[in-house]
Amino acid sequence: MKTRLLSRSDIQSFLTMGACMDAVEGAFADLASGKANMPQRTPIRLEEEKGLVLFMPTHIRSLSALGAKIVTVYPDNPKNFELPSIYGTILILDEKTGFPMGILEGGFLTAMRTGAVSGVATKHMARKDAKAAMIFGTGVQAYAQILAVHEARPLEKLLTFSIDPQEKKDEFSKKVSDAIGVEVDQVSDPADGVKRADIVVLATSAHDPIVDGDWFGPGVHINSIGSHAPGMRELDTKTVQKSRVICDLVDACKAEAGDLIIPCNEGAWNFDQAAGSLGDVVLGNVPGRTSDDETTLFKSVGLAIQDLSVAKAVYDQAVKQGVGTEFEF
Repeated sequence: MKTRLLSRSDIQSFLTMGACMDAVEGAFADLASGKANMPQRTPIRLEEEKGLVLFMPTHIRSLSALGAKIVTVYPDNPKNFELPSIYGTILILDEKTGFPMGILEGGFLTAMRTGAVSGVATKHMARKDAKAAMIFGTGVQAYAQILAVHEARPLEKLLTFSIDPQEKKDEFSKKVSDAIGVEVDQVSDPADGVKRADIVVLATSAHDPIVDGDWFGPGVHINSIGSHAPGMRELDTKTVQKSRVICDLVDACKAEAGDLIIPCNEGAWNFDQAAGSLGDVVLGNVPGRTSDDETTLFKSVGLAIQDLSVAKAVYDQAVKQGVGTEFEF
């Protein structure tokens, strides 16, 4: 047997958001029905190097997907070594023998799978007539989010708000317009943008709330995928209180989602009020939305099943197309 190495450019050559969403949706259904084994991610902190390493293993038997993603976060890399601050590597193992079948660059795949989960949530939670979206952030993840939301609900209007330099905001607007054919309106007043949107996406690294619950009108759907540590949040307490909350996985959000943990610690909300996890919504056991007037909120911290489901789909397609580099391990 040989191991297949897939670079970022290899994966970019054929991975689409539609295929990504199909893989992720199936993985969440498997998790909810007990067909996936996903231990809690394991962090290792390197205080002297200011580094963080995350190990994310999983096994999805229906896909014969076994392996793990390793993410490293070294904030000082760009300054000290002229290297990216974040690396992702995904290892796929043969289910029957444990042989390392594939090694995949995980940065692009992570961005796509994170977008994909918001796309799946939007598919099941946003109003059917939703056509206008507002996004906070203009980075790599924001772009993937828009691709996925547009896949779920074809957009006619996109509004953006970001604290990035104007040049970066303009580059983002052009890239999005070229990709989905929708003109981008850069708003200076985030409250106004939110009030004009049917779907609101937050993809930032904010430590404190960047929205006010009073901005959200009836029927809006919110995807919050940015801040994902217990002490960080993008949403204020009022937004959480007024929303029907679906988590990617309730137990994972209890451990990592500051957007929900902080209101809980304040005594203003509790996890018993969460409507459920996304897998139960996909299976039809829990409704994502109960009325057109309801405010719905999807909170994601990211799960290993997303990585391995997409990585296995990518690996299988790469084998069919002869993409990547094979070598003797």
